[in-house]
Amino acid sequence: MEGTTDDTGPGRPPGASPGALAALGLDLTATVALAETAEAEFMLALHDGAPTEARRALGMHSERVAGGVAVVMAADPTGGYWNKALGFGLAAPVTEDLVANLVDLYATAGAPAMTLQVAPSLLPEDWDELCARHGIVGGSVWAKLLRHADVPVSPSVTELRIGTIGRDDTDAYARVFATGFGMPPEPHLLSMFAAAGAGGRGFTAYGAWDGDRLVAAANLHVAGPAAAFCGAATLPEARGRGAQSAFMRVRVEAARAAGCGWMSTETWQESEGAHNPSLQNMLRSGFVEVYDRRNWVWRP
Repeated sequence: MEGTTDDTGPGRPPGASPGALAALGLDLTATVALAETAEAEFMLALHDGAPTEARRALGMHSERVAGGVAVVMAADPTGGYWNKALGFGLAAPVTEDLVANLVDLYATAGAPAMTLQVAPSLLPEDWDELCARHGIVGGSVWAKLLRHADVPVSPSVTELRIGTIGRDDTDAYARVFATGFGMPPEPHLLSMFAAAGAGGRGFTAYGAWDGDRLVAAANLHVAGPAAAFCGAATLPEARGRGAQSAFMRVRVEAARAAGCGWMSTETWQESEGAHNPSLQNMLRSGFVEVYDRRNWVWRP
């Protein structure tokens, strides 16, 4: 969730890079398990940690299905971003029955979309035909990245004040997060962000202040061997001032302190004419790009 994009196109992205796996000392199975599980767990925690009123108003529901996670937001104010099914193919194969069940789950809930996220190595051979039968189309491509805890932390320099988000900062944190990601400031969506910012369900949130004004925010989630770097956003007028590099450093240190041997993150993949500063910041901070994963989108 460190970045989003709206590029579309069919086909499967390339699989994991052998060079990247060798650099990390992992095989493909272990790499995919670390990266996909970390993301699935933080998405589940973010949804389930939303206040009861927000869950009711936004039609939120979550399920663990076939070893993966399905998070539903029927009244998603973004038009579909918060309706994701991910973490599949690790505990059980991705099958026609699974896809049909997921489509039915989101259709029955009245969700505006479902984004199915499966590592390319875990897609079945007949994936294209399966998608055609269920009205699923290829959408944006995300880069998945991992980092070992032992990699030295990159130095960072900023005149902004970096620290953890306190209870008095959660509303400002939520608004920075929404604004930085281009999401609407819908009150219930903001309350979901604020709940994570308050340290709910494995989250630790960080802020960057220009004087007394919060201008950037980031989050870390710990629920297993790989910590998830699960979102970082800066207000437009404060970009280029070193907040994101500082957030990388403090989150690496916090993940190490929590006993995590690995760190995982994701962002939209660059394409011709579309530069992603977040991706470059991750690479400078010791993350290794391990594979690209396409978002597979169903809409009613």
